[in-house]
Amino acid sequence: MEYRYKPSDRVCSQEMVIELDGEIIKKVTIVGGCAGNTLGVSKLVQGMQIDEAIKRLKGIPCGMKGTSCPDQLAIALEEAKKKIA
Repeated sequence: MEYRYKPSDRVCSQEMVIELDGEIIKKVTIVGGCAGNTLGVSKLVQGMQIDEAIKRLKGIPCGMKGTSCPDQLAIALEEAKKKIA
């Protein structure tokens, strides 16, 4: 399943494309944002269970923004999980 998410305008990334195989994250592509960080996060969650990725990423802040690209990815994964339930 492919799920597309538009992150909050408080972060630099513009879109997240998540490919899932059941509850396993196959691939994440983050468009925009800090290239090294978003690519790193994408590679780290590859092959991970959705719930584990959410647990690790949810609530991570970026400066005073109150959210971050990893936090937005956790929110996107929560929404994607609802679609497969």
